[in-house]
Amino acid sequence: MLNAVWSEELDDAGAVRELLLAARAADGRPEEVEPPSGGLHLPAYEDGRLVGYAHLDTSGDSFGRQVAELVVHPDHRRRGHGTAMARELLARDGELRVWAHGDHPGAARIASNLGLRRARELLVLSARVEDQEWPEPELADGVTLRTFQPGRDEQAVIAVNARAFDWHPEQGALTVGELVATERESWFDADGFFLAERDGAEGTVIGFHWTKVHPPNPTRFGGEPVGEVYVVGVDPEAQGGGLGKALTLAGLRYLRERGLKQVILYVEGDNAPAVAVYTKLGFQRHEVDVQYSR
Repeated sequence: MLNAVWSEELDDAGAVRELLLAARAADGRPEEVEPPSGGLHLPAYEDGRLVGYAHLDTSGDSFGRQVAELVVHPDHRRRGHGTAMARELLARDGELRVWAHGDHPGAARIASNLGLRRARELLVLSARVEDQEWPEPELADGVTLRTFQPGRDEQAVIAVNARAFDWHPEQGALTVGELVATERESWFDADGFFLAERDGAEGTVIGFHWTKVHPPNPTRFGGEPVGEVYVVGVDPEAQGGGLGKALTLAGLRYLRERGLKQVILYVEGDNAPAVAVYTKLGFQRHEVDVQYSR
């Protein structure tokens, strides 16, 4: 019999970490194997052994929807544990979204059985660097590119980010404090963080491209380190003039110079204009992450 009880504190973080590592070995996901902090935790045990884990972000996304992640240990799947944990999630009040990273077929079966619908698709596109000819970025008159300077540019970037992503469930809520915290992460690279400014208006940022490099994951992308078009944001008042493409090219060329063989990016499945731009730059669909809702 499955024993699963919600809690604000996670007492068995080590066991959860081992479960997440086992899931990543089988599925390539999740990328992060440290149990999340905050929110609510639902460890699920069978005969005293941890067989599943769910986390509920009670603070919600930018639109107030609570967001959940649910994982079942690969050795204990197809026994109803995922369905039982999903029912525990659905028993809670409030608008809810549940991630299925990689569009896992097991998650699709659970969602179908419980009457959940696909509410969002987040595409993972990839490009092999050696197959691409990414030209020099072309900037409009009066616009220059430079790289991010920690301690100086945070507020300007966050202001553009908020305007560019006011429609986005997660990105639009980024704060200065969160950006500063990210600067302490081992992967942060200011040289790969490009800002577009208007000439003669130092500090007036109108767009940015933040790149990221992922360490090798044996079960994803051929086990190679992978570059990412992490975030490209353009102030709405500067959109339509090719600035987004120029910023993207600047970052792609930088990732190529770092010797990476593959670059990925995430884009909303219903953002047809962005998908079209990335397709012209050589990106193809690689994976999809899905959010289900009631």
